[in-house]
Amino acid sequence: MTPGDFVAPLSGGLLIGAASVGLLLLNGRIAGISGIIGGLINPSRGDFGWRLAFFGGLIVGGFALLALHPGAFPDTPSQSLPVLALAGALVGFGARLGSGCTSGHGVCGISRLSPRSMAATATFMGAGAVAVYAGNHLLGGL
Repeated sequence: MTPGDFVAPLSGGLLIGAASVGLLLLNGRIAGISGIIGGLINPSRGDFGWRLAFFGGLIVGGFALLALHPGAFPDTPSQSLPVLALAGALVGFGARLGSGCTSGHGVCGISRLSPRSMAATATFMGAGAVAVYAGNHLLGGL
């Protein structure tokens, strides 16, 4: 491992942190992706514009990364479409059940020393570790 191997992850983490702080300071909002996207479905009055801009930034950012660094994305998905759809549905269900996602709880909640967010993040991470272990060792590398 070289010092250069830390540049991209560190830069990404700094950008995520700066964006989270910016949204909190400028809008008084927590940068929880599931809550922001969920608010697009049934927005409160005056809430739609910033949520749409945030969502658009996620989409544009992904396409920008694809254009600038195509190697960041695999040529073919690692799993079949039904498996990926099921995984996405389970993540969405978990975010709803946990009253937020890893961005809201893990990035914003822990930085605010929220006990609920610390517990939620520990649960997300533990469940993820169990799922990876089960998929790789109990289900034959699903």
